[in-house]
Amino acid sequence: MDAIDLLQRQHDEMEHALAQVLETEDVSAKKERFAAIADLLTVHIASEEQVFYPAVKAARTEDVLLESLEEHLSLKRLLADLLELDPAEQTFEPKFKVLKEQAEHHHEEEEEHLFPTAGKLLGSARRLELGNQMLELQKKLTRQGEPRELVNSQTDTAAPL
Repeated sequence: MDAIDLLQRQHDEMEHALAQVLETEDVSAKKERFAAIADLLTVHIASEEQVFYPAVKAARTEDVLLESLEEHLSLKRLLADLLELDPAEQTFEPKFKVLKEQAEHHHEEEEEHLFPTAGKLLGSARRLELGNQMLELQKKLTRQGEPRELVNSQTDTAAPL
């Protein structure tokens, strides 16, 4: 699958899943939905940082990538905070709304600035190769179980470029 198409599809899926968490009133169901979106977001971020961004860096987009990595760090910190909260706690929903807003902003930035540039600089064969590498990494992280648990160890600094 084309890497850019994959990332855009995952952005749409995550935004829909984020909205579902807010719509859920049952605390137990909200906790389950949040855990699922935390896993999705974690594997998505990992595949961008480990596969897509390094490939795009080679295509002269460092300024955009550095901002994206800082946005990832902010998302990881919010996820780590939320993983410590029970969805019934008063601060869960406001903090989750901030996560949702920041994720949507990050997706918009990538889709408007990074993806068009990457699409021009990377050939279709390379985008397919990257997409397959990202899917493999995401599957591996998911098979290992609860990828969201990795986030706590990734909140000190942004991932290296």
